[in-house]
Amino acid sequence: MHNARMLDRTGQLWTPEQLGRRTRLIWLVFAALSAVAIGIALYGAGVYGRLLAMEALENQGRTDANLKVALLRAVLEGPRALPLLLADDQQVRDTLLAPGNDAVVALDRKLEGLVADTRASVLYVTGTNGIAIASSNWQEPLSFVGNDYSFRDYFRHAMETGTAEHFALGNVSNRPGLYISRRVGDAAKPLGVVVVKMEFEQLESDWRDAARPVYVTDEHGVVLITSIPSWRFMAAAPIPAGSLATIRKSLQFGDAPLLPLPIKQQAGSPDASVVHVIMPGGKEGEFLRLRAPVPSTSWQLEYLVPTEAVTASAVREARFLTLAVLVPLLAIVGFLLWRRRSAVMRIATDRAARAELERRVLERTEDLSRARDHLQAEIADHQATEARLQVVQQELVQANRLAILGQVAAGVAHEINQPVATIRAYADNARIFLQRQQPTSADENLGAIASLTERIGTITEELKAFARKGRTAAEPVAFRGVLEGAVVLLRSRFAGRLDALKIELPPPELEVIGNRVRLEQVLINLFQNALEALEGHENARVGVFCRESKSEVAVTIADNGPGIPHEILDSLFTPFNTSKEKGLGLGLVISKDIVTDYGGRIDVESDNSGTRFTIHLLKAPQ
Repeated sequence: MHNARMLDRTGQLWTPEQLGRRTRLIWLVFAALSAVAIGIALYGAGVYGRLLAMEALENQGRTDANLKVALLRAVLEGPRALPLLLADDQQVRDTLLAPGNDAVVALDRKLEGLVADTRASVLYVTGTNGIAIASSNWQEPLSFVGNDYSFRDYFRHAMETGTAEHFALGNVSNRPGLYISRRVGDAAKPLGVVVVKMEFEQLESDWRDAARPVYVTDEHGVVLITSIPSWRFMAAAPIPAGSLATIRKSLQFGDAPLLPLPIKQQAGSPDASVVHVIMPGGKEGEFLRLRAPVPSTSWQLEYLVPTEAVTASAVREARFLTLAVLVPLLAIVGFLLWRRRSAVMRIATDRAARAELERRVLERTEDLSRARDHLQAEIADHQATEARLQVVQQELVQANRLAILGQVAAGVAHEINQPVATIRAYADNARIFLQRQQPTSADENLGAIASLTERIGTITEELKAFARKGRTAAEPVAFRGVLEGAVVLLRSRFAGRLDALKIELPPPELEVIGNRVRLEQVLINLFQNALEALEGHENARVGVFCRESKSEVAVTIADNGPGIPHEILDSLFTPFNTSKEKGLGLGLVISKDIVTDYGGRIDVESDNSGTRFTIHLLKAPQ
């Protein structure tokens, strides 16, 4: 089974079953790794998509924030020029030096006219004691005229430094705004302070329409201007206790609690960070907070850009693109893995099939070897049996031959006695002729004696050859001599009955393949059977004739006897099957075996008109 295994890279052998289990494990590992890879890729794509989205949002938000800062600065620059101009105005100086009723009213009207042409909310002038002597809202119920503003930082700082800007909640109007102040006169002889108040309701309304939270904080982080009114005067970060006490004491923001904004920073830098915001109404969301300084102030503009929708879309797009790239790659890897595992499995299966085939061939070879050994033993037994059978057959043939020889022995002895008696008579006559000095007559007698002696030799030679035991090789034999020899051997036994034999002798040159003695035995058996069947039959006749073709010679022995009974004819060539009382039933069996040994056959036909045996022998080549 060594060939049924597949070597891996470590040299270990794998069977197809083991490879199947290993393939399933590999697919499980591949699926797990693919899932992990997809998970990591999706996570990375989400992070990358979020980063890209945040970068895009930051760039866009930074642009929007800068525009808002520019707009805020433009809103601030217009009113800032009023205190500068009014601080040098002669009418303002004269009214502060001599605040008569007519002068104050004239100044009120002038301030009222100036406010109408600018974005300022209120324009008023205070004396050095902080009490407002003239105001643009002098005719309104909440007029600033007569109010003491000496506690305000913008008044004190203007008196000390010449100019000041201070965002606070109005103590009269209770409206927040930016107070821009400038001292009238020099520090040595101050005359008063000119103050302009700016309110940002329109700006806040414009920001509110943009639907993105925007607010401005001061140096303490307190929200001054905002698109969300509820966030005003809330702190972007907890204010230290000392600063908080100072702010409360100054009444800058009234009694506002200065609570922290509902914003929690999650990541990022101070200028750009991701924050979690609780909007009014309880709605929560994630925003990108961008900070931009407002030039010429200590303020910071903070702009909140919603991120969830944009980042979710960017993450989806990035993950989709990742899957669009990763899934085909994993599919290709899976296909390559499948093709490799299929090739490995196919090779292992082929090797297993070859190993199984070799095992079966080996088993079959062993079976065949055992069968061969068994067959060889049977063949050896058969050959031994055949050899014994051949010996028995030869002995039977010899016995048949000797039986025939015994039958003809008496006749042969009679035939030999006659020539011997004649030889004796011729010898006596020759002696007498020699005594009479008649050599010619003696020579004639001696010639007759020689002729008779040759006849006796011929008879005895035929007997000796017929009685010879053994099996000689096939050779070309003159068939005419075979016929004549068989007749000679039968003449003594069937003396007086051989006239029934009507033989058409073949030409002398006709030869067949066989052995003369054994072929004579066949003919003697057939002649003898025919003559015995005709015993006591009138007009007995046995015809013998030959027919030759290109490759064989057919010899027919036909008698006009009563025929062979059907029950005997069906088993005519079976040993010990005979219709004779003293017969053994072996003559025809032996005759058939002899003819078969020489490549021929014996056919028989029998009916009421007689029996015909036809011997087919191979014709010897010319």
